[in-house]
Amino acid sequence: MHIYLTGASGFIGSTLATDLLAAGHTVTGLARSDTSAAALERAGVRVHRGTIDDPAGIAAGAAEADGVAHLAFKHDDFTDMANSAKADLLVVEALGAALAGTDRPLVVTSGTALVAGLGRTATEADDPVGEGPGAGRGLVERATVGFADDGVRSSVVRLAPSVHGDGDHHGFVPTLVRAARESGRSAYVGDGSNVWPAVHRLDAARLFRLALEAAPAGTRLHGAAEQGVAFRDIATAIGERLGVPVVSVDPADAGGTLGWIAGFAAADNPISSARTRELLGWEPTGPTLLEDIAAGVYDQV
Repeated sequence: MHIYLTGASGFIGSTLATDLLAAGHTVTGLARSDTSAAALERAGVRVHRGTIDDPAGIAAGAAEADGVAHLAFKHDDFTDMANSAKADLLVVEALGAALAGTDRPLVVTSGTALVAGLGRTATEADDPVGEGPGAGRGLVERATVGFADDGVRSSVVRLAPSVHGDGDHHGFVPTLVRAARESGRSAYVGDGSNVWPAVHRLDAARLFRLALEAAPAGTRLHGAAEQGVAFRDIATAIGERLGVPVVSVDPADAGGTLGWIAGFAAADNPISSARTRELLGWEPTGPTLLEDIAAGVYDQV
């Protein structure tokens, strides 16, 4: 297949591009800068210049492809997730319209935070909740799943908040590491028993490829290799690596220590990926989140 890929030069997208090429597919990647375009060309990826602020331009590129994976997202300001999600919805709606009636695959990125706080382990059958961290992306997810009724083989990959591995400089874990450096302590909220799922970037990229190749229309998939890592253990691993104390902070005071990520740090987000593994034969093989932290993957962030 010829795959059109947004976010092609990003942390997961660049790995997905490599995985797709190795599997015999051809790839065209969206690039907004000369630097990104040059990196894609070196990797053997065709370049389509544009930005996610131009949904029509992205749709035009997608219309020429056999399938689309949408990984780009406005990460410039994590504190304004609502507006970033609105911009993402415009892109996704344009992609759905471009592929309508073609039965071509469209795989869109979502997050497991959309099903946090259920009081149980969430599954792929769970609809997005209306509140909580990242809830603004629920509309994107619902729109994507709905494209199945319009003749698009659409699917959503809900990624764990901690997609980890070499090159992770702007995600949730690096944010926690920087907060620990700046405050001189590695913090968890309350007793820290709440859990985050986790997945290595190589495993996440492979899941996107499998979804492009075989996910049925209207499918929700869970990109979680680890069902849930206690946040206290994450904070402890960071503290031990940095040589700073590990402390509990009251939920009311968490923002002062952790900043914008405090809400996510307090979220309880146990995730099952059993259905995803059964459906696509996805078997994660990468190191765990705590192994990556202990190995020094985040020493340079």
